[in-house]
Amino acid sequence: MIFDLLADVAHTAPTLADSLANLLFSSLPLVWRIMPQLDLTVNKIVERTPAPTAGAVLPIRSFYWIIARMPTPPLKLDSPPEAGSPLVVNASFLTVSLPRPPRKFYRHGWQSWSLAAWTDPTPLPIQRPAILHPLQTDPRYVNETSPHSSWVGAVELDENDILLVGALGLESHVQLSSKNSESQLEGWYEDNNYERGDCDWFIARGSEEFVFAKYAEELGKRFGKRSDRPAPRVWCSWYSLYTAIDESILFRIFDELGDLPFDVLQVDDGWQTSIGDWTANNKFPSGMNALADKIKSTGRKAGLWLAPLIAIESSRLFREHPDWFLRDENGKFVSAGFNWGEQLYALDTTHPAVTEWLSALMKQVRAWGFDYLKLDFLYAGALSGKRHIDLPREEAYRGALKTMREAMGHDAYFLACGAPILPSLGLCDALRIGPDVSEKWEDPRDAKFLYNCTTPGARNAVRTTVSRLWLQFLVAVDPDVVYFSGKENSLSAEHRQLLQDLAVLCNFKATSDLPQWITHAERESLRGFLTASPPVKRINRATFQIDERIVDFSSALALPPPPRGLTKLPASFMGWLGNQPFALNLFHRLNKSAFRKKRQRAEIES
Repeated sequence: MIFDLLADVAHTAPTLADSLANLLFSSLPLVWRIMPQLDLTVNKIVERTPAPTAGAVLPIRSFYWIIARMPTPPLKLDSPPEAGSPLVVNASFLTVSLPRPPRKFYRHGWQSWSLAAWTDPTPLPIQRPAILHPLQTDPRYVNETSPHSSWVGAVELDENDILLVGALGLESHVQLSSKNSESQLEGWYEDNNYERGDCDWFIARGSEEFVFAKYAEELGKRFGKRSDRPAPRVWCSWYSLYTAIDESILFRIFDELGDLPFDVLQVDDGWQTSIGDWTANNKFPSGMNALADKIKSTGRKAGLWLAPLIAIESSRLFREHPDWFLRDENGKFVSAGFNWGEQLYALDTTHPAVTEWLSALMKQVRAWGFDYLKLDFLYAGALSGKRHIDLPREEAYRGALKTMREAMGHDAYFLACGAPILPSLGLCDALRIGPDVSEKWEDPRDAKFLYNCTTPGARNAVRTTVSRLWLQFLVAVDPDVVYFSGKENSLSAEHRQLLQDLAVLCNFKATSDLPQWITHAERESLRGFLTASPPVKRINRATFQIDERIVDFSSALALPPPPRGLTKLPASFMGWLGNQPFALNLFHRLNKSAFRKKRQRAEIES
């Protein structure tokens, strides 16, 4: 009614109407706090004039902008939209009633390694161990009991009938709930987004391919989308030698790769002094410039891994700059998980000194001669905590990515890994969209007892990556490496082929196979894989056609059964043990020993 009154006044006293409009605009936050029960159907308005600049007088003709940008109340849709007719609404808390209970629920994990999958519409067990929650899932929602999802959720109502609810902004979540025997999709924005009015939601119904494609289009308008640059073909050191790399063996490998058509040779974890101290350690006596020069002498670009947003307790960075790190409301450091035998901590990316340090680090890496940057463990920049500047957590993370992107230069190729998905869009060239692979299909410990679908393993990687292929419209999607060598690898030929097929679907090809361990036949198969560009067609959720072959990923998509009966007791014990730093430290030491032995075998056979 008040807006109708303003419109009437505008015809007779435009100056008075302008004044009233500006008074209303300035009072809206107070109005919403006083009347939070206000329910406005005008939240469905999607056409908006540009926002006024600070201090500008708002003309009455723009009062619809006030409606669109006012602090947004909840909105409930009693029925979903018609198939093929997507809509955008604005609401701090959105409820969409479902016509019937769904058959499946699409849950989308927060960051690269977090589970994404179509599952039964029931709660999943909480994955273990808890000490790893910050680096595997979104710790803010890890104990949520309802089926839930980061930014976007969908339900399968019937065959070829999917209803999707997806946020078009950051710090947002979706869940499936049942109230008074009514199934609902609910979505909400965290913290103070509702006060800014940044609470847009995309709702679509139709085929799975249709609703996700339309959502991706809308995200592209908001965040930006991929460039036309093709993803490079990459050899990476991680899955062959892990941290047991040094200058001599890498130089030898670079030579022995010969004429295999790689575009990038990427040095992974193991070159740095410490996690947080990004200078060459004593295994690289010639320095980082020499390492990059050696790679470029083979005719390829030099790539480098680093994890710029975290540090371990023992690092010089953490010891000398404790004020740079994220803390909670009680002043304690926020855990970013546990790895490398130590506690991980997250940098506060809103701190001016951190911003300056990140920029200088990216420029240093480029000055060394590296043009391909794999930035890992990026989730740490978006963890909840008390920041130097009070920004929403994903906005703070996105600001850090912008800083690093600008500092490294847009001619660098930037692969984001362990990264929150939506806040990374438009700022990186490629994005890891699943957990790490490994030489195992599935670890029974993780699947059967810990119910952890985020740990390294081929099945975990395939499951989540296939469930995120809709992101290809927005960013180059990295499924992780493939294997051709069968040496010291427990994957069957069938499972190795599935990984290779998935890389073809993603059009992102990488391997870590040691050249001295692949046979002549395997080498030629690898060459053919790197050079081929077969036509690809999606048939359904699990099935694709590559050239003339039908590829079925169904065997990887199902989730493991929750611990029941006799498995519950050992599951509880393993969950407890995995939560003990001493046990994780022992595991880390055993792994390091195994890596060194593998490196020795590789050196003998080179």
